[in-house]
Amino acid sequence: MIRKIIKIDTEKCNGCGACAAACHEGAIEMIEGKACLTREDYCDGLGDCLPACPMDAISFEEREAPAYDEAAVLAAKHQSAGTEAAAKRREETVAPLPCGCPGTLAKAIVREGSSCPGFGPKDIQPADAVPCAAPSRLSQWPVQLKLVPVKAPYFDDANLLIAADCTAYAYGNFHQEFIHNHITLIGCPKLDEGDYAEKLTAIIANNNIKSVTVARMEVPCCGGIENAVKRALLASGKFSPWQVVVISTDGRILD
Repeated sequence: MIRKIIKIDTEKCNGCGACAAACHEGAIEMIEGKACLTREDYCDGLGDCLPACPMDAISFEEREAPAYDEAAVLAAKHQSAGTEAAAKRREETVAPLPCGCPGTLAKAIVREGSSCPGFGPKDIQPADAVPCAAPSRLSQWPVQLKLVPVKAPYFDDANLLIAADCTAYAYGNFHQEFIHNHITLIGCPKLDEGDYAEKLTAIIANNNIKSVTVARMEVPCCGGIENAVKRALLASGKFSPWQVVVISTDGRILD
């Protein structure tokens, strides 16, 4: 049949995933960092995804396409709800996975003072200065957003840092200026599958979070992590002071 359906311009798409999150029918998926209409029979043609796209990469077209299958959409939602509920139950435990992998065990990390007296976030070291060991400022484990439990003791009264993976590599003093005195969660909105907003909503809603800082790169695809945090803050029903810091690819703070 000929009907109205969405069209995604993959050249314009920056891989932020906002359209996939906005599609209540699950017709859009992120594949290799790009939004794709994977189920034409799930697309109702109403276009909830259009205003969510920051790149104007989605439009309507009329063409031959399968009819909208509401029954299939409802069945898929029911199955997804069961899967998500099971996943949430797994996330809420602090214990390691059944495989016994120690990398999933949540723990706090106590740090001693710096071995570089006088070295602070604004100090500039001369080029010929004798290097000293800069201590890690990480105060908890794990840090990967998909691995952290929704409830963990270190979230209580936490200043939350939600950082794109590349930021710590691009900005040289990242530990001292950003990770220090923060609980750190990292992820890559372009390479990781799924949407961070639901997990972040659960973390913010179920814990006393004092503040939220988003550290992202200047590249457009990094807007996905900022977008997820904004949606999570709104969905959580809580007011937490928050800020976004943008880092350039050459290691400067832009905003």
